[in-house]
Amino acid sequence: MKPPRVDVREVEFSAIRAQGAGGQNVNKVSNAAHLRFDVRASSLPEDVKARLLAQADQRISADGVIVIKAQSQRSLPLNRAAALARLQAMVDEAAQPPGLRRATKPTRASRLRRLEGKAVRAGVKAGRGRVRDV
Repeated sequence: MKPPRVDVREVEFSAIRAQGAGGQNVNKVSNAAHLRFDVRASSLPEDVKARLLAQADQRISADGVIVIKAQSQRSLPLNRAAALARLQAMVDEAAQPPGLRRATKPTRASRLRRLEGKAVRAGVKAGRGRVRDV
């Protein structure tokens, strides 16, 4: 199954000034792209929307708007494309349903190794106690 594509008409772009070093150009030209995408109002499938909103990502606001800032390139069209690619990567990741988790039991050997390790550790801790003359 192919992941859903982000409709560019649902994305809001604005040009802002980039941060950081860059000399006079950085102070004059608004080359950074600021992308806003409202997940709840989008045409994405409901399950993808739910997984997107459930992510613990600082780029997703409390009201379900994804905000991405791209400023690595020197031109606005390239920064717009980079921001859109990052948004599409987020959607692609959310489109993958999580794998089923199957409960397993530890093997007998792993249980024995755990108990042996606990016994060794208990001996180390017991040796730290107060020394008594007998």
